[in-house]
Amino acid sequence: MISRDVTWNIGATTAAATITLPDGPGPHPGVVLVPGSGPTDRDWRSPLLPGTNGSASLLAAELAKAGFAVIRYDKRFTGPYAAGNLPLLHGKLSFQSHMEEVAGAVKMLKESPGVDQGRVFALTNSEGAIHALNCHLSGAPAFAGLVLTGVPGRKLLDVLRSQIGEQVAAMPEGPAIMAGLDKLLANFMAGLPFKADPALPSGVNQLVAGFHQPANLPFTREFITADVPAMAAKAGVPLLVLIGKKDIQTSWELDGRPLEAALAGNKAAVFSYPENANHVLKYEGKPREELSGQDGLYYNAEGKILDPEALKEIITWLRTLAFPARGKHKVL
Repeated sequence: MISRDVTWNIGATTAAATITLPDGPGPHPGVVLVPGSGPTDRDWRSPLLPGTNGSASLLAAELAKAGFAVIRYDKRFTGPYAAGNLPLLHGKLSFQSHMEEVAGAVKMLKESPGVDQGRVFALTNSEGAIHALNCHLSGAPAFAGLVLTGVPGRKLLDVLRSQIGEQVAAMPEGPAIMAGLDKLLANFMAGLPFKADPALPSGVNQLVAGFHQPANLPFTREFITADVPAMAAKAGVPLLVLIGKKDIQTSWELDGRPLEAALAGNKAAVFSYPENANHVLKYEGKPREELSGQDGLYYNAEGKILDPEALKEIITWLRTLAFPARGKHKVL
C-alpha cells in the first residue's frame, strides 16, 4: 500500500489529510473516514486523550489491505494547520463547516488516480455520522453507503445526560448533580446567559460554560438538537449501524433501538452490536459492568487493537457492496 499527504483550501483555511491506496492499479472503491467529536485528528487521536494509537490509522491500513482507497482527514482546528485556521474559524464552526470538510475529503479521494468515483463510502465515528449524513443528504456528494459506528440514536442532550449520569451514579450527591445539570441545560436552550452553580462539580460547570462560548455557539446549538435517526432514515442507501456492547459513550440498546425503528423502512440497513468493541472500535476485554468513564482515557493506548468482530463486520459489509460480483449482500 502507498500513503501520501494532501491539502486543499476551504475558503481561507487549509484542510489536510492522508490518502492510503491499496496495491494494484485499480480502480479501487474508496472510504472516507469521518472523525468523532472534539479536537480529533486524521488518526482519531485527541490532545484530550493520552496515546498515539489512533483507530483511524489502524482502520486505513486494514481497509487498504482489503482493496479500498482510504482518506482520513484532520478537522481544521487540529493537525499541522490548526494555528492558522483557528482565528479564521472562531465563531464560525457549524454543521456547514464540518460538512465542507467531509465534502472536500470526498473530492480529494475521488480525484485520486485509481479510485472509482461511483464506489465511495463513508465510515464514521460518533458525531461524525451527523456530518457525513448532512453531506450525503445535501447531494454534495452522495455516498454509495455509510458505516455509522458509535452513533447516537437518542437526542444528543439525552446522550450527554446519560454519560454524566453514569459517572455520578455511585455518588451520594448524584441526583442533585443531575438536577443542577438539567437547570443549566434548560437555561442554555432558552438562550439565557451562563451562571455557574457553586453546588455542582467544576467539570459540570465548565462543560456547560463551554456551550456558551461564542466560538462554539453556532455549532453547539445545532449539535444538541440534531436528530440522527431522522437523518439516517432519509439516506436512501445501504447503511451499517455498528455500536459495540463495550461502548461507554453510546449504548447499543438505548441508541440502537431508535435507529432500528427509524430505519425499519430501509431494507438495506444492517445492524451490528459486537460483543467487545468500545466506542472507537478497539477491543475491550473488561466486563461491561466494570467499565467507567476512566476507561475512555485508554482508547489510544499502545497495544490496543481494533476489535476483530467489528473489523470483520465492517470489511465484509463494505466488500460485498463494493465488489457485488463476489457475493450478494444479505439485507434485513
